[in-house]
Amino acid sequence: MSESLQHIAVIMDGNRRWARKHNLPTASGHRKGAETLQNIVKATVDCGVRYLTLYAFSTENWQRDSSEVSDLMALLRQYLAHELKEIQENGVRIIFIGERQMLDKDIIDKMSEIERNTLHNQKLTLCIALSYGSRQEIVSAAKKIASMVKRGDIKTNDIDIKMLSDMLYTKDVPDPDLLIRTGGDFRISNYLLWQIAYSELFFTPTLWPDFSSEELKQIIQDFNNRERRYGKG
Repeated sequence: MSESLQHIAVIMDGNRRWARKHNLPTASGHRKGAETLQNIVKATVDCGVRYLTLYAFSTENWQRDSSEVSDLMALLRQYLAHELKEIQENGVRIIFIGERQMLDKDIIDKMSEIERNTLHNQKLTLCIALSYGSRQEIVSAAKKIASMVKRGDIKTNDIDIKMLSDMLYTKDVPDPDLLIRTGGDFRISNYLLWQIAYSELFFTPTLWPDFSSEELKQIIQDFNNRERRYGKG
């Protein structure tokens, strides 16, 4: 593994299409996708990557059919209560980013409990984006900075890239080196827009429930063969 690969971000796309492909209800695709998540977390640890950020539920996903949203919230409750235990016990720190206030209180409380319980785990930091939208994140950061200027805590000339970065949900996480999107679409979908300024991008047609540790390792090998120039030539 390249020493420069610290952080992988993933857009986990294709659960619904996987379910339709197998003539199964949409919820079955999401459940299968949750199983894939477990496998990819383990594979990421095995590859020595220190940070993994997963796009689990966007702010735009709230606009989906109410029955699907309800199924997703039920699956989320189950995942938080049970499936994440194995991940926690394997030395993984878990943090959540997004508009928490849009989630139900019991979910918010469970997320906070998991963050407290895994605070000192060091093998991998798993960042789960729930009710997350990057434009909203940037607007929120801008409002915080504007309030600081209004109070007189800082001057306009004090505002720089680092200050805005420190106001984002990901302030304690390095920017992704590699962004992977499964499912065949070539879009960023309002995900980590600020943070992926210099990330390497990889799009795979594989639907998320079929995404394997073997394919992840192949993508990492492809990343290792790329030259990252950061605009220098």
